[in-house]
Amino acid sequence: MAVFRILLLIVAAFAITACGSSKFKTYDGPEVTQIQVHKADRKMYLLHNEKVLKKYNVSLGFTPEGHKQFEGDGKTPEGVYTITHRNPNSEFYLSLGVSYPNAQDRAFAAAQGKPPGGDIFIHGGPNRKVTKRDWTAGCVAVTDRQMETIYAMVKPGTPILILP
Repeated sequence: MAVFRILLLIVAAFAITACGSSKFKTYDGPEVTQIQVHKADRKMYLLHNEKVLKKYNVSLGFTPEGHKQFEGDGKTPEGVYTITHRNPNSEFYLSLGVSYPNAQDRAFAAAQGKPPGGDIFIHGGPNRKVTKRDWTAGCVAVTDRQMETIYAMVKPGTPILILP
């Protein structure tokens, strides 16, 4: 009987540790075929064709109005881009790379003699207190918990449409 109790305790211990939270969720629902960010409304939609699968409130760059043109302008890009990669070791919890700058963005910035900037992501929150609604350097931010779901649902190659 003592051996059975020890075995039961070991199984229970493994079961408890298996219930721990992981930032790497799984998703087996409909494919996300497009992401839309509506900057004016501070909303992001994950879509399967025309159907909205998920909707999120977002934070944008610290100067959110207008299209990102140069490094350091604090604007979130506008236009059609692609999710380039997943970053499981992001400074901002988890993140998905956005293909900004594209050829047109680079050409415009070069014509002005300035760098276009880069490193635009959809990401989780910072490891510090945020006092402003729009606080990123040009990225699209959600909560860490929301980012876990987004990270599981969105694959590299997914188009992202960022609207004014």
